[in-house]
Amino acid sequence: MNKPYDFTVFIGRFQPFHAGHLRVVREGLNQSDKMILLIGSAWEPRNPRNPWTHQEREYMVRACLSEAENARLLCLPLMDVLYNDELWVRNVQSTVNGLVTAHHIVPHRPAKIALIGHRKDQTGFYLSLFPQWHSISIENYRAISATPIRESFFIDNPQQVVEELVKTEILPEQVANYLIRFSQNNGGFQQVHDEILFIKKYQRAWSAAPYPPVFVTVDSVVIQSGHILLIERKARPGKGLWALPGGFVDQGERLLEACLRELREETRLKVPTPVLKGSIRRQAVYDAPYRSARGRTITHAFCIELEPSTALPKVKGGDDARTARWVPLSELDPQEMFEDHYFIIQDMLGAV
Repeated sequence: MNKPYDFTVFIGRFQPFHAGHLRVVREGLNQSDKMILLIGSAWEPRNPRNPWTHQEREYMVRACLSEAENARLLCLPLMDVLYNDELWVRNVQSTVNGLVTAHHIVPHRPAKIALIGHRKDQTGFYLSLFPQWHSISIENYRAISATPIRESFFIDNPQQVVEELVKTEILPEQVANYLIRFSQNNGGFQQVHDEILFIKKYQRAWSAAPYPPVFVTVDSVVIQSGHILLIERKARPGKGLWALPGGFVDQGERLLEACLRELREETRLKVPTPVLKGSIRRQAVYDAPYRSARGRTITHAFCIELEPSTALPKVKGGDDARTARWVPLSELDPQEMFEDHYFIIQDMLGAV
């Protein structure tokens, strides 16, 4: 029986994969010969918003499908591109086009492609970004949201939580079984559990504020001779991850003053202040709403490009930094970077 489309495309984070997602996947498979599943927020370190790797999420999806359905499902990771929506759209287009070229069995006829999903909130904005494809909007099944699933799973008794979610038909049983194993045998569960508890304690300290607070921070993107200066975070959130030197702006402090102060406190960089100020090539504001788990945090970043040298300035971790070191730009790993710092670096370097 011919189906309306050759390919349906479903983009999501699936943190975790729940019954609402499964409804969309089954509908996509019903309406197309093959379904392309792009698993978003790939190659990120485990954190409260993205606790599972793209490989783990693909496993959850495939565990819910039959062998025949899995044979028609094409899964690929999709990295976020904060601060550059056009590049993200291009990545989606090129990924889908590559898969269509490889799997379209009627090359003499253009493939019929449809983007499928549900417009539950602002996260469904992508359904309007690809006018070259058909669009299939699916009703959000029982208004299921992954956020409360994650929070209860990591904070409460995992087994009791998933058993109740299966009973109420919010989680597929195959996903529930995987999550129970994850909580018992994977250090990643404890890591995210501890991070969530820290964040909740942090947010309680501001619970009496008359309105949700907005925090202001600064970050330094210091470049020299193809290297970038990073610090390893000593405490939560993001303990053990690599980050840009930076921190909160003190009362009565200007942004650049705060940036240079944090840079010296965390790296002990011995470059004269006039040289640092004279080496600023760009400054920009980074304000993705979910960039920090702590709450709404807007950072002002300064790109400092020092003159090339065969010897990089000595640095040493201090204050909130366990260590500081110069990292070759080619060795940056998004899975080891704190919050959106990898994307800040990419944006800054693209504009230098």
